[in-house]
Amino acid sequence: MHELELTADYLAKQEEEKELIRAQREQQREEETARREFEREKTRLRKEEAHYRSALAKLLKNGAASAESVDELKAKLEEIGAAVADVEAREANTRAGYVYVISNIGAFGENVVKIGMTRRLEPEDRVRELGDASVPFRFDTHALIFSEDAVGLEARLHSELSDHRLNKVNLRREFFHATPAEVRDLLQKIAGQHLLEYRDTAEALEWRQSVGAAGAALPT
Repeated sequence: MHELELTADYLAKQEEEKELIRAQREQQREEETARREFEREKTRLRKEEAHYRSALAKLLKNGAASAESVDELKAKLEEIGAAVADVEAREANTRAGYVYVISNIGAFGENVVKIGMTRRLEPEDRVRELGDASVPFRFDTHALIFSEDAVGLEARLHSELSDHRLNKVNLRREFFHATPAEVRDLLQKIAGQHLLEYRDTAEALEWRQSVGAAGAALPT
C-alpha cells in the first residue's frame, strides 16, 4: 500500500511538472505574440506618421497652403505621436492589458466562466484562439476590461472567486462556477476599471444551432 501511495504521489508530481511546463510555454507564446503585435502597430503608425509629415512638408514648401490645412495635418501628427507613445507604454508595462470574462455553454455548461488576461492590442484575437480545435464551440465574450494593472485585476477576481473554482488543485485553470452577472457585480465593486463592454447573456450561437439541428434530426 505504501509503495502504491509513493507511486501515485510520483505520478501526480510528474503531471504537475508537465502542466507547469505547458503553462510556461503557453505564456511565452502569448508574450511573443503580443510583442509582434506591438511591433506591427508601431511600424504601421510610423508609416502613417511619415506620410503626414511628407504631406505637411509639401504644403509648406508650396507656400499656398491654408492655415486650416496645416493645422489639420499638425493635429493628425500629434494624434499619431500620442498613439505611438501609448503603444510603447503598453509594451513597456508588462502588467497592462485586458482582463476577459468568457463562457462556453456548449463545452462547459451554463454558469461557468473563464477569467483570464491578455496583453494583446486586440483582446478578441486571444478569445478566438481559446475557442480553437480543443473545444467544440466558440467562446462568448461577456467582458473586456482594460487595466494598467491587468495582472492584479485578474488575481483579485480569481481570489474573490476562489471558492467557485472548478479545478481546486491546478490554479492555472481559470474556470469558475459563476454567472456572468455575478462577475459583473464583482467588477462593479472594483473601482477604477474601464469596462469596454459587458453582456450578461451568452449568444452560444453554434451550440444552440447544433442543439436545434440535433432535435430536428430525431425521428418522429
